[in-house]
Amino acid sequence: MSSTAAQSASLSSATGAIVSLRDVGKTFASGVGALSGLNLEIHDGEFVTLLGASGCGKSTALRIVAGLIEPTEGDVVRPAGRNGGIGFVFQDPTLMPWASVARNVSLPLKLAGRRDAQADPGVTSALARVGLSEFAGSYPRELSGGMKMRVSIARALATEPKLLLMDEPFAALDEITRFRLNNDMLALWHDVRRTIVFVTHSVFESVYLSSRIIVMTARPGRVFTEIKIDAPYPRGNFRTSAEYAASCRTVSEALERAMTVS
Repeated sequence: MSSTAAQSASLSSATGAIVSLRDVGKTFASGVGALSGLNLEIHDGEFVTLLGASGCGKSTALRIVAGLIEPTEGDVVRPAGRNGGIGFVFQDPTLMPWASVARNVSLPLKLAGRRDAQADPGVTSALARVGLSEFAGSYPRELSGGMKMRVSIARALATEPKLLLMDEPFAALDEITRFRLNNDMLALWHDVRRTIVFVTHSVFESVYLSSRIIVMTARPGRVFTEIKIDAPYPRGNFRTSAEYAASCRTVSEALERAMTVS
């Protein structure tokens, strides 16, 4: 780690942040600038949403946090190690069609070198947390879209990561399934006590789920503003409340202003 990154790590520890991005920029080989001057801290136990229009760099930022790609500039501090690592849920469940649900969930354990990964208690626990214990022997073709996404979430939880990153995981689902999984996601977050960073372009979803919303500018993305959602959890009746409507309006207005920033 560079001295600058080490300083960032010290600051991150001092402020209680488990993720810290300092002046992060990302320019791809094509010359497209996805991020510029992105500064962000994620604190232990938060449910933080990155909100912005398509193409604003949300997914790029998430992949940098995950270590899947490296920034062109700036410093990143992220959790590391077996007991403090990162789980990632992609928009597409990306399940192996020839493998059972349990084998799909056990994949990260197998990649970590654990013997008999399918029988690992982490697989059983992860499936129970997403309500799929009885489907351990089923195959992806036998599951609905919502169930496939639950399998993807279980796979990310199997290693008990400290940080769970979710890249628009419910975007392709119908509204009813999406609402149900939003509720399940909050229950899961409360149960496993992990930090979640969630990417979406839905104002309504961001307000319902988040403790804090990061509104990003158009590409190259950076933080335009952040908005705290102070509604208590659980949020079963929050969607029908005046507070929810007001928060959605506030966030929508901020997003509209963010899109005009050059």
